Amino acid sequence: MTSGSLRGRAAVVGVAESDLGEVAEGLTPLDLCGQAAARALADAGLRKSEVDGLFTASSYYALAAMDTAEYLGIRPRHIDGTNIGGSSFVSHLLHAAAAVEEGLCSVALIVYGSTQRSDGGRLVSPSKPDPYEGPYRPRYPVSMYALAAARHIHQYGTTREQLADVAVAARQWARLNPAAFEREPLTREEVLGSRMISDPLTVRDCCLVTDGGGALVVVSAERARELERNGGPKPAYLLGAGEATWHRNISRMPDLTVTAARDSGRRAFEMAGLRPSDVDVVELYDAFTINPVLFLEDLGFCAKGEGGSFVADGAIAPGGRLPVNTNGGGLSYCHPGMYGVFTVIEAVRQLRGTCGERQVADAEVALAHGNGGTLSSQVTAILGTGETL
Repeated sequence: MTSGSLRGRAAVVGVAESDLGEVAEGLTPLDLCGQAAARALADAGLRKSEVDGLFTASSYYALAAMDTAEYLGIRPRHIDGTNIGGSSFVSHLLHAAAAVEEGLCSVALIVYGSTQRSDGGRLVSPSKPDPYEGPYRPRYPVSMYALAAARHIHQYGTTREQLADVAVAARQWARLNPAAFEREPLTREEVLGSRMISDPLTVRDCCLVTDGGGALVVVSAERARELERNGGPKPAYLLGAGEATWHRNISRMPDLTVTAARDSGRRAFEMAGLRPSDVDVVELYDAFTINPVLFLEDLGFCAKGEGGSFVADGAIAPGGRLPVNTNGGGLSYCHPGMYGVFTVIEAVRQLRGTCGERQVADAEVALAHGNGGTLSSQVTAILGTGETL
């Protein structure tokens, strides 16, 4: 199979979230997987009995794919439990498209759930401290992202105000999203004046800790068109995707200001046959305010070192030059431990034109980007409407 052969061969036909925010007492991560899966299958117009491919990852369950299949009551003939942190689910989208293309499955379900907020609001992670970093007592993972932010500030003159503008833009989008967890107005001054977590990042530079789950349903392009003809949703076709991993621990990151998104993005754009200027809406994994700055540079939306000025003064907010994180992102919408699946959900909804007040006009091409670990694993997916095939 050539990398180009997957362009337009599969489509996302079902998307859904579970209950979000702080869910009812007693619900488990698998309960949220079940909610999201049922809603996504209903969105697609498919039955659970038709699912024959399962893709999932979890911070709670070491053998998440088997636990999830058992909980859902399905017997998939293809199963993928790849766990590369928060980018896992964008990676699963590429893997699911390949599996459908190869005939390994025909209806692929990608699903995630977490109850991190109900479980005390602390990060639940199977990650173990790196023995070479442990003596410096970093606060995982925020200290690692703070290192990248501090280096970007030192090397390129990026300002704290520019980072704060990322959080402000996310909140402005969230105010248009009824499902967002934080919808109160937020100013640059409030971001800068909030509690310091790991210099230079304050609590408002950091993502939420919420409960939540999400699911995607992927089928072949032919099946997607058949579903649409029978009254199903408008498909979002996978035009391109790429993965890349350069390191696991922050001390082994080759350059604190350059991520492997440079490779994942290049691979995705090559498969899609598109350029950044062709993208109408961008959904990035914004665990911290430095993330969008780095990813916009590494994905080619601006030159290295210019990310700070690119995002400043409302440029990625509603009405700005480029719509970024239109659901409010991990900073204001939801962030249940691993956020990647939500970048794809929002990208699909923007392409369908169903986002209400936050809808980007005439959105035909959307980019979803996942990040895992400490800026470690990067996965980029480019989706488009039928008009882009």
